[in-house]
Parts: sequence; C-alpha cells; structure tokens
Amino acid sequence: MLRPTKFTKRPIKLVHLHLHLRPLTAAAAAASTTVSPPLNPNPTTPVNEAHLLKVCTILYQQQNSPNTKLHNSLTKASFNLTHEFFLQVCNKFPYSWRPIYKFHQFSLSQSHFTHTSTTLNKILDIVGKSRNIDLLWDLCEEIGKLGLVNVKTYIIALRTLAAARELKKCVEFFHLMNGFGYGYKVETFNKVIEVLCRNKLVEEAKYVVVKLRDWVKVDGETYRWLIYGFCDVGDLIEASKLWNLMVDEGFEADVDAVEVMLETLFKNNRFDEGLKLFQSMRVKRMEDLGLSTYRLVIKWLCKKGKIGESYVVFEEMQMRGIKGDNVVLGSIIYGLMSRGRVNEAYKVVEGVENVDISVYHGMIKGLLKLKKASDATQVFREMIKRGCEPTMHTYVMLLQGHLGKRGRKGEDPLVNFDTIFVGGLIKVGRSLEATKYVERVIDRGLEVPRFDYNKFLHCFSNEEGVVMFEVMADKLREVGLFDLADIFERYGKKMATRDRRRNREIEIVEQIS
Repeated sequence: MLRPTKFTKRPIKLVHLHLHLRPLTAAAAAASTTVSPPLNPNPTTPVNEAHLLKVCTILYQQQNSPNTKLHNSLTKASFNLTHEFFLQVCNKFPYSWRPIYKFHQFSLSQSHFTHTSTTLNKILDIVGKSRNIDLLWDLCEEIGKLGLVNVKTYIIALRTLAAARELKKCVEFFHLMNGFGYGYKVETFNKVIEVLCRNKLVEEAKYVVVKLRDWVKVDGETYRWLIYGFCDVGDLIEASKLWNLMVDEGFEADVDAVEVMLETLFKNNRFDEGLKLFQSMRVKRMEDLGLSTYRLVIKWLCKKGKIGESYVVFEEMQMRGIKGDNVVLGSIIYGLMSRGRVNEAYKVVEGVENVDISVYHGMIKGLLKLKKASDATQVFREMIKRGCEPTMHTYVMLLQGHLGKRGRKGEDPLVNFDTIFVGGLIKVGRSLEATKYVERVIDRGLEVPRFDYNKFLHCFSNEEGVVMFEVMADKLREVGLFDLADIFERYGKKMATRDRRRNREIEIVEQIS
C-alpha cells in the first residue's frame, strides 16, 4: 500500500504510479479539428399550420395503407412541400419511423422537391431512435449514393448501431462510406468516437478503433476520448492501459485527459495515485498546468481536509501568475469551515472582491458540515440581500442540512418531515416512494433510502406549489421554524414555476447591467 503523498515546498521525486501510468513525454498535443456541416442554401419559409396538421393527420391515420392510397390523399391535401415543412412533419413523429418514411417516399415522387443533408439526417435520426436497423442501413446507402453524407450522418448512424450492439455494422459503415468516396478521415472518425464516449458507449468505441486500425491511423485525440469514456464509466484499469498504449505510440496526453484521469482517481478513493499523477505533471510539464487543473486538485484536497497541502498548491499557482477564481476560493473556504476554522474562512471571504454563488456555497456547505444549519441559513439570507440569487443546489443543500439526507422527526407533531414531505409525496400520487417513510413512522428504527429533495421540489414546481410553499412557510413560522420557513417561502417566490425562474434570471441580468 502506498504511503500518503504530502506536498512540501521542496520538489518531490516522481514515484511510479500504482496504475502503471508511464511518464508523460514532451511532445505537443495534436490539435483537434472539427468538420463543420455544409450550410443549407435553401431559405426558411413559414409553414401553414393548418396544412401541417392535415398532412400529419393523414400520415397517422393511413400509415399502414398502401402507398398508392396514401399518396393520393397527400396529393389531394394540396400543401406546399418545402424543406421547413418536411422538418416540421418529422418533429411531429420523433419516435415513429413508419409515417415519416412513408412521407419520405411521397416526397421522392415530387419533382419540385429535392432532399438536403438536413432532411435526410432528420429521417435517419427518427429511424435510428425507433431502432429499425434494416431500414437505417438502407437509408445510409441511399444518402451515400446521393452524396449528401456529412459528419452528422456518421454520428447518427454509429450512435444507433452502437447502442443496438450492432458492432460489425459499426465497422462496416466506414467501409460503406469509403465505397461512396468519403474515405477514412481521422477527423470524422474522432468526432464519432467522441460522441460514443460521451454517451457511455466506450466499449463499442474501442471495438471500432481496434477493428479499423489498419484503415484509420489513430492520434492523440482518439486516445483522449477513449480515456475519457472509460473514466466516465469508472473503469480505471482499462483507462490506464490506454494511457500506457498512447504513451508507447509517442502521443502526449493533453491537459484535458490528465484532468479526467485525476478526477476519476479522486472519485474512486485513489487519492494517493491522483496526487502522484499531479506531481508528475508538476515535474515534467509545469508550463501546461492551468487554472482548471489547480482548481480540480484544490477542490479535492479541501474535500479531504488537507488544508495545508491546498495552500501550497494555491501559493504555487499564484507564484506562476495564475489568479485564483471564486471557485478556487470557495473550495478553500469550504475546507476551512469543515475543519472548524471558521474565523480564517471569514477572513478569506472578506478578501474576495466580487463574492458570487461559489463563495456562498463554500460557506453554506462548510457550516452544514459543522451541523450549523441556522448559521448556513443566515448566509443564505445574506446572499439574497446582496443580490446573489440562490440556485436549486442551494435549496437542496439547506434542506438536507436542516432535515437530514433521510429526514429527521421534528419537535412539533403536526409540522415535521413526515407531515410535509411524506404527505407531499402521497398528495402528488407517489405513494410507493412514500411507503418506506410511512413504515418508519410506525417503527422509528427502520432504515429508509436517501430522500430526494430535488424530485420533491420538482413535483411542486407549479402554481399549486406556489400556494403550498406559502402555506407551509406560515405553518413553519407558527411552530418556530423560521429558517425553514424562509427557505420555502423564497423557493415559492422565485423558483416554483418556469415563469418565476425566467423572471429571476432577467432580474439578475438587469442587476449586473
């Protein structure tokens, strides 16, 4: 087992990682290029809503009818078929391939209408969402023959095929497009790998990379996205193998890949290994370290209560001329607060020029960690007074601090967690979710799941909820729970409906301007 790594002001020797991450090279990271889709030359024309409704009704009612009958009905409807009209029809059937494909067949019989990449990709997307793989493949061939394939076509097709575990077709798709003259472009290939990894389809992405290795020469960006994908699904072993393979092939991990690996190590309680990777960056590539990397490391050091080490990293950042933002200061404030060094934390707050939500969140989280929910609520009032509007995260934190993550029985028998939240769940028809909490009322020793305050607030995010929060605030004040009353009252006024949230954002913009 590795000993905990401590930062000192003297340079530390690089220790070999437990994950066998090889030393980083000094070569520059390959610059990523993106392929932009061609612009649509056809101007947008307004759509007649009555005609749109009529066409969609015909398509829905006659989707199983013979093509001849359907085409006759559409012809009699006498509408103006434009690209915008076609896209609007597609939007009416986002997951139903049959009416859209039937409409596509009708459009091919109209001499004045010519498909574009946008319209064909829209059809492909709907067919993909309905998981009609055979039809998807036929459409890919059709688009390829027409020469209207772009990056989005690749993304839609590969995302659908990978999600359906059609791995051989994923590889065959690139060969198919090569047959139509599109070649094996590494830029397009990397864009597809990025989308697959972002959608947690990293195993499928790796399969495609391995099988196409003889046709597509992978670069550092390809490895970066694969590392990101495996880190995102929590597979550190596979991520470290790819890291080593990348270094062996002479590619240098860019800062984004390093940050992804760092965060995954910290999240998976491999703190020492994460610090060693950060130390290797400090020794080998100090000039590549920027604010985002320092912010990440300081945040996790403060979470772990390593205030001394976080100060060393913060001082190093300042010595290099990198000014810490409020997110960094918020992390330090939280670290100090959570360790009981409240006076030091307030001194840091006093030194902040423009206090924003990050700083206030650091104070609130730290005070809640010390079980000082009343003081945290006072910070909540102060931030509102200074024109800093709370977010949903602020309300959830405060509710968890006052009532516990699983809900605590209050002093008053009529106004407490069970009557407000459990009763609220039953009121909106979520009886099954409330069952465990009802059983706990009968037997207080029963273990219950973590209560999702976010979902509860979402259930009452309507005009009915506005009234409910006002009534709830009055009842809470009657029994002396003024902190909770203020929290709910503010939520009802500013966050309970979409219009109120929109007005809140407009008010913030006006205050800034």
